[in-house]
Amino acid sequence: MAEQHLPAVDRRRFLFGSAVVGAGVLLAGCTSNDSKDDGDNTATKVAANDNAEPGTAVTIGFSCPQADHGWIAAIAKNAAAQAKTYSDVTFEAVEPTNDVAKQIAAIETLINKKVNVLVVLPNDGKQLTAIGRKAMEAGIPVVNLDRIFDTPLAYRIWVGGDNYGMGVSAGTYIGERLKGKSNPVIAEVAGIDSLPLTQDRSRGFKDALAKYGFKVGNRVAAQFTSSSGQQVTSNLLQAAPKIDAIWNHDDDQGIGVLAAIKQANRSEFFMVGGAGSADAMQAIKADNTVLKATVTYSPSMASSAISLARLIGQKKGMSDLVENEVPAQITLASATITKENVYDYLPLGFQS
Repeated sequence: MAEQHLPAVDRRRFLFGSAVVGAGVLLAGCTSNDSKDDGDNTATKVAANDNAEPGTAVTIGFSCPQADHGWIAAIAKNAAAQAKTYSDVTFEAVEPTNDVAKQIAAIETLINKKVNVLVVLPNDGKQLTAIGRKAMEAGIPVVNLDRIFDTPLAYRIWVGGDNYGMGVSAGTYIGERLKGKSNPVIAEVAGIDSLPLTQDRSRGFKDALAKYGFKVGNRVAAQFTSSSGQQVTSNLLQAAPKIDAIWNHDDDQGIGVLAAIKQANRSEFFMVGGAGSADAMQAIKADNTVLKATVTYSPSMASSAISLARLIGQKKGMSDLVENEVPAQITLASATITKENVYDYLPLGFQS
């Protein structure tokens, strides 16, 4: 079974703004149905209780890939930091690994410890679906972070970024800048092509460009690393003597992309990045490279995942929502960072 794609349109899900560092404030209030008669006792209302106050003790198990990538490092850091903000949370993190079998074994230990809730960013959603289902069947709710499992039976809630939306944001920015230009040459430096998240990003980019009558002329795929970004971009630049714009999916691999561009002494185009690293934002602020914008995919989602796991473990709902339970899907919106608004996003930047 292919790894599940979240639908790109008509999505019945809640959008969190990407400028959210943690979910402590957003998830602070408890929801309930207020039965007080105020003249309209048929309406459902939200009570102003405070879920941030200490409650039932919750042990949250956490597993993610090895931090050999700035974004992943920020995921682990944000999760641990958010857990520390709650006196009623015990944070059980297993050794991060890029080996699927080892990650499955590590999650097994958390299941055997009978943690209350699991937060998992899988190396590969499809390959870890079975362990997610095992936890759920053992009565341990799973918060599936970023890379999605094959089936909702493997998780209680999915929390992640809007990969399709990233592509739309990048394509819209490029389309607006090139609007009116005849047959511009637009290139794309993707991430790992086998991942559905990369496929979703490329699909969103293609769809957004189509609104302007544009299409991707040159496309290469890297591995979300600086070295791979440099290598594939060198090949791209050799194959394309003229380019008008480039979208690079990932700011970590963007370090290598920019190095290849500098080495080739090319500057006739502008570039859009992806994710929102501190390095990318500093370059945008300085305005001395081809990088003029980046679209967000914030690792703050890990902070939100921990806060949501706590609420699920305490059988509580979310602030400002009428429903008694946490939703099944939460997607962060993808913002476009330019020189004009970069100061608003700099505090959220992660180190590559």
